[in-house]
Amino acid sequence: MYRIRDLREDNNKSQKEVAKILGIQQNSYSQIENGINNLQIDHLIKLSILYNTSTDYILGLTREKKPYPRIK
Repeated sequence: MYRIRDLREDNNKSQKEVAKILGIQQNSYSQIENGINNLQIDHLIKLSILYNTSTDYILGLTREKKPYPRIK
């Protein structure tokens, strides 16, 4: 399961706010949070930038929240 709900709540954002950033409807975002739909790669990247964390952390592949250095 993705860590996007915890990240969203830790950053005091609503589902509607995050959905708007991703360019999707709130109910579509809710389905991603609840594991009904998969997270698309472009949304994963936007969320990692929004929350300043790695995609691996969002996907639950690491416990390290700190992002990797970005390519300039």
